[in-house]
Amino acid sequence: MSAVEIEYCVPCGFLNRASDLSEHLLSTFGEDLDSVALVTGAHGVFEVRVDGDVVFEKDEDEYDIDEITRRVRDAM
Repeated sequence: MSAVEIEYCVPCGFLNRASDLSEHLLSTFGEDLDSVALVTGAHGVFEVRVDGDVVFEKDEDEYDIDEITRRVRDAM
């Protein structure tokens, strides 16, 4: 089982994006996840980590919920 962290920029208003992604991951993977944690951040951050390993970073990748889900699946 894996733990997912979604770090999002509070001042940028990324809470809705982070919340939507966490709901999608939980509904997709269900009991295969130990947890999905929302972690507050700043400076434009939007980063997804699985067991501490970065699988998505907004600065390097375009936000695509399906692609992020595939990356999470591959990292589990």
